Amino acid sequence: MNFSRRNFILKTSMAAAGIPVAARLNLQAGNSVFNRASESLIPEIRDQEGFKFSIFSKTLQWLNYSEMAKFVAELGFDGIDLTVRADGHVLPERVEEDLPKAVEAAKMAGINIYSIVTFINNADDPITEKILKTASSLGISHYRMDWLCYNEDKTIEENLISIESLMRKLAMLNEKYKIRGEYQNHSGRFKPEPYFGSSIWDLHAVLKNINSPWLGSQYDIMHAMVEGAYSWDVGFKILNLFVYSLAIKDFIWKKNRDKWAPEVVPLGEGMVNFSRYFDLLKQYQIKCPVSIHYEYSLGGAELGKHEIPLNKNEVIEAIGKDLATVKRMFKEANLI
Repeated sequence: MNFSRRNFILKTSMAAAGIPVAARLNLQAGNSVFNRASESLIPEIRDQEGFKFSIFSKTLQWLNYSEMAKFVAELGFDGIDLTVRADGHVLPERVEEDLPKAVEAAKMAGINIYSIVTFINNADDPITEKILKTASSLGISHYRMDWLCYNEDKTIEENLISIESLMRKLAMLNEKYKIRGEYQNHSGRFKPEPYFGSSIWDLHAVLKNINSPWLGSQYDIMHAMVEGAYSWDVGFKILNLFVYSLAIKDFIWKKNRDKWAPEVVPLGEGMVNFSRYFDLLKQYQIKCPVSIHYEYSLGGAELGKHEIPLNKNEVIEAIGKDLATVKRMFKEANLI
């Protein structure tokens, strides 16, 4: 395909996807989707409240709202990163009825729900607006989006055009309800397409083009290191302006038969370079909600099971240990 034909196809795709005329003119002038927009973006609403430590509630789906809130408060967390999705603590279709109950339970226990974890990736889905409107009305200011995957029948640039169109609409809806959407970088593939955002540069390119303080990244240091063991910090440097929350966990590489794969382990027992990571958090003055994930073996709790055979005291001990480790590491790095 010659350049003029390819350029025509790309511009036509952008128009159909709703990409603004100015962006299409940039492409016509020879700029690609990868390098548009100014580097001078400074988020207008970056959190100034400091680090707040929440537990990703997937691990606690064997507890009801009241039990979970009391448990989380007693362990010393600041809050909950609550699942509002299919098979979560709050089902999307019941968000208006049940999310207020979860928020009230948290308040009664003296903690907060700073963020929710959703399967939102489409602003045109009616349930999306219902979730964002309800969450915002309850004082929740962050939500994690669902993941997006590359369509391997399209070029990378064509994929980014489509993804940018989807995320741009979400940014507008987020602004309407004053709630910030955050995309988690996730390593690997999903049935069998690769995840968008795994490599970081692609997520940065889209967020930079959209240029909205209402759409950013939930940065996951573990997944970043899985994808780029020795280069993850370069990705963090380009993405840092858009980092609005953190997901934290640890891992090792383990060989199962003839295949190597990452295995999640308790915090501080794996390969994540927390020392370098915390240096970068200080350098870029990032202070935002922290979601602690528990994805190593906990009798099914790590999978979001609603019933677990494991002695619950073992789960409590593991959760408390990781929280203590996180707080110790943040203190040693003079972040808190």
